[in-house]
Amino acid sequence: MGNTQKGFTLIELVVVIVILGILAATAIPKFLDISTDAGNAAANGVAGALSSASSMNYAAKQLNKTGAVTLNAANVCTNAFLSGFVSGVTLDALTTPTTNAQYLLGGTGDCAAAGAGNAVTCTVTGSKGSGQNASIICTGA
Repeated sequence: MGNTQKGFTLIELVVVIVILGILAATAIPKFLDISTDAGNAAANGVAGALSSASSMNYAAKQLNKTGAVTLNAANVCTNAFLSGFVSGVTLDALTTPTTNAQYLLGGTGDCAAAGAGNAVTCTVTGSKGSGQNASIICTGA
């Protein structure tokens, strides 16, 4: 009877560890980049909420509902006009948002030139990532 042992050699174990290290080195940057994607998705969600709220505001204005906001200024992309359209976040005129709940409003949505029923574009930028566009419907007088 021969003395046979079963198991892995040291070289086989080292090769497996090196392969796992290479896989980990390529996968970790993908996971670290997710925070930027999440920031873009959050800004996109706020932009979508503003777009939906402005559509509802336009409909309310057409029905002469009290509480509808008049959007007919030369620049409606300010927190003075749009902050009441979303809750749970802060729309601000900051140069760079500092928290995940702060969003910078930008753009020159000129409702005075566009006229009632037409859409203008405002930009929503979060603390991470690029700006996302929101379509704001002008209401007129």
